Amino acid sequence: MDMILWRHADAEDDTPDEIRALSPKGRRQARAMAKWLREHVKGKVRVVASPALRAQETAQALVSEFDTSEQIAVGARAQNVLEIANWPNGDGTIIIVGHQPTLGQLASLLLIGKEADGQIKKGAIWWFRTRGEGMEQETLLHAVIAPELLQGMG
Repeated sequence: MDMILWRHADAEDDTPDEIRALSPKGRRQARAMAKWLREHVKGKVRVVASPALRAQETAQALVSEFDTSEQIAVGARAQNVLEIANWPNGDGTIIIVGHQPTLGQLASLLLIGKEADGQIKKGAIWWFRTRGEGMEQETLLHAVIAPELLQGMG
């Protein structure tokens, strides 16, 4: 199973928080990352986004239809994300479009076995993959891509 944590792209500073839209920079980030994901992610893919507008707009750059879940809304717990993803027992690839600090805490949990204040940049992805089965199963960090590394995003 693969799980891609995609932090929403750059957003306007308006309030209230739940209706902050992507900024022009954020729309460019989301389009560039979506293009990269379409080129590199193969097979069965499920996308789940936070209900916050900036996460919804980020997901829409990749696909027109996706799931929305309160379990990955602003302030969610890392464990909630694991449950919605069915990690590590699901199949195919799940792309989670969410927020800090939840995604950084989840990345830390997957990497070191405990939640810590990891930081995922706006618009970036962290791609995790499982390998093996049962007691032999391990989690690998497959890729980390920041939007400014993609052509045209400098």
